[in-house]
Amino acid sequence: MKILAIESSCDETAAAVVEDGTRVLSSVVASQVAVHHVYGGVVPELASRKHVEAIVPVVREAVESAGIHRSELDAVAVTQGPGLVGALLVGFSYAKAYAWGLGIPCVGVNHLEGHMSSIFLGDTPPEFPYVALLVSGGHTSLYYVTGPTEYELMGQTRDDAVGEAYDKVSKMLGLGYPGGVVIDGLARKGDLKAIAFPRPYLDKKAFDFSFSGLKSAVGRHLKDYPDPDEVRLHNIAAGFQESVAEVLCHKLIYAAKVKNCRHIAVVGGVAANSRVRAMVGDAAARRGLSFHTPELKYCGDNAAMIGAIGYHRFVEGSALGLNDDAYSRARLPSNTKHK
Repeated sequence: MKILAIESSCDETAAAVVEDGTRVLSSVVASQVAVHHVYGGVVPELASRKHVEAIVPVVREAVESAGIHRSELDAVAVTQGPGLVGALLVGFSYAKAYAWGLGIPCVGVNHLEGHMSSIFLGDTPPEFPYVALLVSGGHTSLYYVTGPTEYELMGQTRDDAVGEAYDKVSKMLGLGYPGGVVIDGLARKGDLKAIAFPRPYLDKKAFDFSFSGLKSAVGRHLKDYPDPDEVRLHNIAAGFQESVAEVLCHKLIYAAKVKNCRHIAVVGGVAANSRVRAMVGDAAARRGLSFHTPELKYCGDNAAMIGAIGYHRFVEGSALGLNDDAYSRARLPSNTKHK
């Protein structure tokens, strides 16, 4: 079963063709980082306009690169939410029209489900059940996953998402956007113990997160040491990143213990962070846990992950009508389970 997947929730216009929810025939991503870099973050109106410019060539390239004709597609899957509503509207409207023109179903999926399905695009997917830490620019959550479309929310951020905290700290340091890659690179050259920023656990036996206090601690440090030299800059990055990684690692490992679960995963854009991957990997190895994370190219926003979850939603019989709106499937429920 071949599914054309489209993703436009933020600042990447992406399309992919995925077979049976696991085999990626093509994956194309048009990034807007250069457009938004000068503003220190994503400008929603600019993002929407760039999606309009990119959507047709990106989808065309995805189908051609897959080596198939569009008539061979069985369905179209598209991100329905959450995300920037103007950006979502571009991909969502195009997907519905594309499917209608071919006379095939269009399936709307949740962006977060896509991230959690990204680990099934590799050669060694986890077994069910597993605990997933979803960390990105807009989301920081822990889920207990018992099936392809079955999740239990265990905890989430009360304020800043991890990726958002990275971007804001990067802006404080004058490093620009996006902050995750820049801080990760600087931190590798820094002394992890030189600056002891607080570890915002909130409660070590609970699963919610909060990173606004850590962000404020970096701000206070910069008031005491304005215009840091290169060495201090590296140490600030290392200290900040170490604090983030320790909190994320602790909560994930503790969640697996509570659920008596042998498999854990880190997904989302921050899953590409070298320190988070290393720390969680080491902690999992010491405890005999099986640790899974997507290939780097599937950590950030991409359409292949939308095709992965879109396959399961299509098999379940989910399909959009022409009058359905973007964002109506905005977020995974915060109650017990979602099926």
